[in-house]
Parts: sequence; C-alpha cells; structure tokens
Amino acid sequence: MLSVLANRTYRHLFAAQVIALIGTGMMTVALGLLAFRIAGAKAGAVLGTALAIKMIAYVGVAPVVSGFANYLPRRAFLVSMDLTRAAIAVALPFVNQVWQVYVLIFVLQSASAAFTPTFQATIPDVLPDEGDYTRALSLSRLAYDMESLLSPTLAAALLTLISFNWLFFGTVIGFFCSAALVLSVTIPQPPAADRMGGIYENTTRGLRIYLATPRLRGLLALNLSVAAAGAMVIVNTVVVVRGLLGGTDSNVAIALACFGGGSMAAALLLPRMLERISDRAVILPAAAALGVTLLCLASVIAVLGWGPSGSNLVWGALLLTWALLGICYSAVMTPSGRLLRRSAQPADRPAVFAAQFALSHGCWLLTYPLAGWLAIAAGVPATLLVLATIAFAGAALATRLWPRESSDVIQHHHPELPSDHPHMRGQPAAHAHSFVIDDLHPKWP
Repeated sequence: MLSVLANRTYRHLFAAQVIALIGTGMMTVALGLLAFRIAGAKAGAVLGTALAIKMIAYVGVAPVVSGFANYLPRRAFLVSMDLTRAAIAVALPFVNQVWQVYVLIFVLQSASAAFTPTFQATIPDVLPDEGDYTRALSLSRLAYDMESLLSPTLAAALLTLISFNWLFFGTVIGFFCSAALVLSVTIPQPPAADRMGGIYENTTRGLRIYLATPRLRGLLALNLSVAAAGAMVIVNTVVVVRGLLGGTDSNVAIALACFGGGSMAAALLLPRMLERISDRAVILPAAAALGVTLLCLASVIAVLGWGPSGSNLVWGALLLTWALLGICYSAVMTPSGRLLRRSAQPADRPAVFAAQFALSHGCWLLTYPLAGWLAIAAGVPATLLVLATIAFAGAALATRLWPRESSDVIQHHHPELPSDHPHMRGQPAAHAHSFVIDDLHPKWP
C-alpha cells in the first residue's frame, strides 16, 4: 500500500491531507470548549447547530463551487481554500457571541466544501493506474481513522500545557502546512470541458451526471446505509456507554476506537481484495452487513437489558458491534472513489466528486437528528431497529439500481445529460437514451 508514496506529488498531497486533518481534529475539541465558554449549559445546542450548519454548507456549497472550480488553476484554488480556512481559525478564539461562531463556521465549512471534492478529484489524475488509486483510497481512509483517534489524544495532551485557544492556532499551522505542501508540487490540470450552458447548467452538471449513472445512483443508496450506521456510532456512543451502561469517558474512547480500528483493518485489506473481487461484490454485502450488525445488537439488548447482570455482556457486544460496523463502513466507502473515477472524464471529475460530497452529507443530515431524537423518544433498541431498516433499505435499493456486471459492459440510460457529455457524444438519435459502454469508460471520445 505504501508504494504509492514513491510518487512525489501524491506523497506531498497525502501529507497535506494528514496535517490538515489533525489540525481540524484539534479545532473540533477547541470549538466544543469555546461553545462552553460562550454558552455554558447551552453549549450542546450551540454545537448541534454548528454541526447542522456544517452539513448545510457541505450540501449547498460543494455543487455550486464545482461548477466554476474547473475554470481556475487547481493548485491555486486549493491553496486559497487552505488560506481561507486558516484565516477563519485565527478569528475563532476572539469571538464572544454565538452568532459569530455560526457565521465563521459556515464560512470555514464552505471553504472545506470547496476544497475537499477538488482535492479528491485531483488524486485520480496524479495516480492514473487503478491499482495505485485503490491504494491511495485506502491510505486516505486510514488517515481519516487515525485522525479520529489521534487528534483528541493530542489535544488532551496539549491542554495540560496550554489553554484551549491555542488549539485554534495549531489548526492554523496545519492549514498553512497543507497549503505549502500543495504549493510545492505540480498538480495536473484537467482539460477544460466545453460549457455551452449558463450558471444552472454548470453548477448542476455533476449532480446530473451522478443521478444519470446507474452505479452512482446505487452509490447514493449506499450512502444512506452508511449514514444510518455511522450516525448510531457518532451520536449515541456516549449515550449508551455513559448514560445506560454507567461507563467512563475512557470507555467512550475505547468504543469509538473499536469503530476506528475496524475501519482501519478493512482499509488495509481492501487493496488486495479488490484486485480479485469486483467492487460490487465487496460493497453490497458490506452494506447489508451494516443492517445485520445493528439488528443483532438490538436483539442482544432486548434479551439482556441494561441491568447489572447484563451490562458486561452488552458492553462486550457493543465493542464487537462497533468494530464490525467500522469494517463494513470502510468496505463500502473506500472503494466509492473508484466508482466516481470510472463515471466521469477528467474534466467532469471535480463536479462528480462534489456531487458525491453533497449527496452523501445530505444523507448524514437526515440520519444525525434521527439517531439522536429517536434514542430520546423511543430508546436505543428501537433506534437500532429503525437505523438497521434504513441500512437494509439502502443496500436493497443499491442492488436494484446498480446493474450486475456479468461482462465488461453495462447498460446506461442518460436522457438527462447534454449532448456533449461522453455518454451521449457520437451516439445516433435512435440510441440517445439507451446504449452500452465499457464499464471503465476507456473508449469515451
């Protein structure tokens, strides 16, 4: 897997990603403490609103920015977004009103919504070989998992020496380092696609390509499965461990580490697995397993309950469940970049990656509040059942939408696409809405 780091451009970009992620993780800790300083007992409401603002920025901004990002030098665009995020991080320690937090978070997350899909769309151009790209996807998944484990630990260690305001400046340093690393390499600039339409055509192009491609419609359903399972972990781990099992903060960290550890283990195994097994054969069973795992935990809790006699068994079942969810989560999400890469020409990749970014976070925007409010209103077992049902539904819908590839060709139906799109160009009128193309799209004109 580490062989892809021999590529200097990718090595610098990967280092930029890791450093920026660590800085962002420390900022998350600092933001919680800032909210408590400003709002006191209402800090939870402030953070919940900030999280909603983050998702709204991701869903609304990414597709719009992608419509224009392709006209700008890619390296300069990425560096400018890093510098924008650094400027916001500098300002955060000095705010003293809740509304100021909301405004700065919206600007910060809008910059992230512009940066991340463009960055993700750059990697296939840097690593054109699919095997190398698969290894890069696994490394990226490992980076996200390591950030979730290391950033809180690093922040906790630093807080023994400095006040939380200085964590924001650690974030600033991270974004500056990321910008410097991006600036240190030459980034491929995709050929500009001909754009005949206006603002609407350009800003919705990625979404139209995404929703017109069968396997990507299947990926959208899979995003819902992943969001259902992930929301249970992210929102309700502290509720289950601290509130129902009477555990400690360390127990919460152990449970989350099991989820991250499972995800990392899957990311390490996937490159070799995907050399022998198709993406579809890996992703769809993993999505269904998310529902099965949630259902099994609900059954264990229903049988054992939360009493002293069953709490140890429930604790063990929770750790196993979180680890399995991490494995399945990574098995679904890590190969998704391969599907996006296959479904767009280089000029359209930023728009398609931005569509995935927006649509996937739209699913999280639905499941985050559902997981939280349902646990309060109906209890954890009922929440597990509902989220398991959503995960099953997503997997079943993806199976229907994503055609089974018995050969190297699949059937596409793209009536919504413009005539200049690769799916449509050169096709006779009689075949404009239904024709066969190669799965990997190497023969697009």
